[in-house]
Amino acid sequence: MEFVKNLQCVHCGQEYDPSVVELYCPACGYNDGILNVVYDYDLVSKQFNPTAMKECHLYSMWRYLPLLPIADATPLPHLQVGWTPLYKTPLLAAELGVKTCYVKDEGRNPTASFKDRASSVGVIKALEKKAARITCASTGNAASSLAGFAAAAQLPATIFVPKTAPEAKIAQLLIYGAQVFAVDGTYDQAWELCMEASAEFGWYNRNCAVNPNLIEGKKTVSLELVEQFLALDETMPDWVAVSVGDGCTVGGVYKGLWEMYRLGFIAKVPKILGVQAEGCQPFVTSWQNAAPLIPCEALTLADSIAVGHPRNFTKGLQAIVQSGGAYIAVTDEEILAAMKLLARKAAVFGEPAGVAAAAGVQRAVQSGVIDKSETVAILVTGNGLKDIKSAVKAAGSPILIPPALSAVKAAIQ
Repeated sequence: MEFVKNLQCVHCGQEYDPSVVELYCPACGYNDGILNVVYDYDLVSKQFNPTAMKECHLYSMWRYLPLLPIADATPLPHLQVGWTPLYKTPLLAAELGVKTCYVKDEGRNPTASFKDRASSVGVIKALEKKAARITCASTGNAASSLAGFAAAAQLPATIFVPKTAPEAKIAQLLIYGAQVFAVDGTYDQAWELCMEASAEFGWYNRNCAVNPNLIEGKKTVSLELVEQFLALDETMPDWVAVSVGDGCTVGGVYKGLWEMYRLGFIAKVPKILGVQAEGCQPFVTSWQNAAPLIPCEALTLADSIAVGHPRNFTKGLQAIVQSGGAYIAVTDEEILAAMKLLARKAAVFGEPAGVAAAAGVQRAVQSGVIDKSETVAILVTGNGLKDIKSAVKAAGSPILIPPALSAVKAAIQ
């Protein structure tokens, strides 16, 4: 925490002491008053710089402690978070129509999703606050990651999910020992109920949209991505593609890239491609029309980005605008096709929301948003085993045969 200057409201600009205000701007409320953690980057640079990081052999997200709002004395979870693999995938690049393509597989985190980066920080902050319980609302991945990290810290967790959340994700919550409320309603209704319960019972609120510390965990994927490209002696890609739900992930991706630019690791910030499902595209609509947020229904099989009322709208929109990037929407059919494409051309098995970014790159190339001469890094945010029903739908059925070699011969002709 020694490098944190203050928290600043993205709406009104008011600055707050993080020991006094933590979740959202009291003047603007939680719908508008999203806070941003502000660091003393000159002070940070004395410990976190290209020369110093070459000597750091801690290969997890905790190598980035100078850029995280965590007190030095706080114990870190024993689970390995971050430093997920980055693959160069020429076969996938050819299919997508770009010069070069890299895939960062975030499904390799402890609970098999990118959200572990945020939940690990959330649980640490709850421990710092000596909270008796931690809570969140989620379409699945944030919930399962919180359950896992709460179990690691032996911290009770109560989680609200829409009843439509994939069965595999709910199973994760329960196996880790979390108390789970399956809300007979939408994600947005589950989120509001979680907010009410958190306020009523004094539980620590892990909801990323209103807790600025969580985005700090998410941004580590970009800090890591930059270091991995530098280690490969490769030029940073022209584009970084990521699926978008409530805006927190894309906001974190941009902040991490900007910080690496601010601290002298890279010469410019790559453009960000934010990808949504056509059945739930509030960011795409707003960006295309230069209009305020208009909440919508969430009609997509990609549950992790099925957020009709994104709570971190300002940061999610700023990420695209300030990076010079673009928003784009893809159909559920394109998402299912991308599941097969990534698995067969890059051997990375991603869930629907995880592979939506790849579908978005393909659509962006076809529409001229991304030039065929450009390079792309795709963040796959969750493992395909998170949603087996969609995987089966994408992959198709096996060939049923009797136990006879003649049947095998007939099938392969």
